[in-house]
Amino acid sequence: MIKVELADRVKNLPPYLFASIDKMKQEALAKGVDVIDISIGDPDIPTPKHIVEAMQKAVEKPEHHRYPSYEGMLAYRAAVADWYSQRFSVSLDPKTEVLSLIGSKEGIGHIPFAFINPGDVVLHSSPGYPVYPVGTMFAGGEPYAMPLVDSNDFLPDFDSIPDNVLNRAKLMFINYPNNPTAATASKEFFKRAIQVAEKFNIIICHDAAYSEVYFDGKKPISFLEVEGAKEVGIEMHSLSKTYNMTGWRIGFAAGHKDVIFGLGKIKTNLDSGVFQAVQEASITALKTDDSVLAGIRSVYQERRDVMYNGLKSLGLEVKKPEATFYLWAKVPDGYTSQSFVAHLLEKAGVLGTPGVGFGAPGEGYIRFALTQQASRMQEAVERIRKAL
Repeated sequence: MIKVELADRVKNLPPYLFASIDKMKQEALAKGVDVIDISIGDPDIPTPKHIVEAMQKAVEKPEHHRYPSYEGMLAYRAAVADWYSQRFSVSLDPKTEVLSLIGSKEGIGHIPFAFINPGDVVLHSSPGYPVYPVGTMFAGGEPYAMPLVDSNDFLPDFDSIPDNVLNRAKLMFINYPNNPTAATASKEFFKRAIQVAEKFNIIICHDAAYSEVYFDGKKPISFLEVEGAKEVGIEMHSLSKTYNMTGWRIGFAAGHKDVIFGLGKIKTNLDSGVFQAVQEASITALKTDDSVLAGIRSVYQERRDVMYNGLKSLGLEVKKPEATFYLWAKVPDGYTSQSFVAHLLEKAGVLGTPGVGFGAPGEGYIRFALTQQASRMQEAVERIRKAL
């Protein structure tokens, strides 16, 4: 029997946030608890029927049963470019400025390998998606957290980052609309990020997975529509949230051709691309009439209003989100984010996500996802009321 020993890079990893939450959930379910799980951002609304039907047809085509292209089908990348043109008035060359991804998580995890040497710094927003620092550590880089705080509208303060850190930084992750805080960013913020990138020669990777989940008609902007953005970085998107396709595992990166090329080099060596039938169905998705997406957004907006009004009625401090399907609420006095999550699960059977799991600046907050029916969200509010 051999002795199996994990590599140091794995030993030093914190437990993956959502794996820990799932363990808590399974333990509660085993006790017979009726858990209302509003912790993970996994849409409960089915993928639109016309996309499923496109997949059914595509999967029967023998040409899709072979290895796909590494970069993604040109037809898929052209559909991405067309989508950018129509949605954001951004012009992209599908051959050099667009790359298919096996979901944006994969692209985020892989991009540090293309540009980070041991000891290089990667700037990332915190609280934020845990893959930003984890991918950095896998590549031997040093994550540097840019705190997102309420007093600065949950935007990083670039002026607070020391020059000696900026001089060593090679990559910056930003994410708007933001997970977990639900904050949105203005064109002025992106302009400032571009200025920093130009001055210190930093690649920007903007995670825009939630750009199409917005409320009250307030459409988020794209990083790439800001002058100079394509000269300093890329934007990553996922079809997961927009079209309720989390299980399909497809997304894309777009922007600076040299950054796209570098990420593509890593992917060529580590994966074999996205199943072409999924790409073909995703072309149909990208051409979806906005009335379909407006219907999906209206469902989330109803849930947002139920949950926001409910949490406010409980005396919890929470801002009404303009985008994403998350609410970022302060926990009551006397609780940490983790103890409050545990309290709600034990006393109310309601499962949220502790803010500290997204990074130290998230301490004192809890994230709720709008991924249950409105009636179930209302029930969650009433259960929380009793638990408090």
